[in-house]
Amino acid sequence: MSNPPLPDPTAPERADLSPGLRFLLDLGPLLVFFAVNALAPGDDIDQAVWATGAFMIAIAITMAYSFWKTRRVTPMQIVTAVIVGVFGGLTIYLHDEVFIQIKPTVVYLLFATILFVGLFTGRPLLKLVLESGFPDMSQRGWDLMTRNWALFFLALAILNEVVRAMFTFDQWVQFKVWGVTGLSFVMAIAQAPIMMKHTEEKPKK
Repeated sequence: MSNPPLPDPTAPERADLSPGLRFLLDLGPLLVFFAVNALAPGDDIDQAVWATGAFMIAIAITMAYSFWKTRRVTPMQIVTAVIVGVFGGLTIYLHDEVFIQIKPTVVYLLFATILFVGLFTGRPLLKLVLESGFPDMSQRGWDLMTRNWALFFLALAILNEVVRAMFTFDQWVQFKVWGVTGLSFVMAIAQAPIMMKHTEEKPKK
């Protein structure tokens, strides 16, 4: 039997990001979107397009930095980059108010569909994307989290269409920027009891 290959001393080491830095990398592109959307010149559509472009650049920068520091890119970053690249590119290309408003509905429905399909086939996407951050979560916990987020995205899709139909574009932008962010934060906090209840404690050595 051959001996396993020795590690290459010249290869760069993989480092783990601190929780604070990881949170900043996740939140940074969103803060860039908010700032550019508020400060960019032009009308509401122009500001949305500028903000989308800045968001795409910020996502690319955070992915490059994460890879430089850890020599890996997480599944969440890949999924985010693909979605932002496709729909962000269409936003900039079409420069259309209706598309800008319908785009979140399509994205939310896409997320809900993927999560429901994964749940029903026994392969919850949340586990694939987030398991590295919560390695001790039980399968039951992942199933409950997947179900809850799937229902949440479905509710967001319906709510986005209601707001789009009943309010002005500027009011819709405020809802999209602040309302959805606030609801998502509350939803994330609401999952804490599930995470605590269904986290398996490792035996003490």
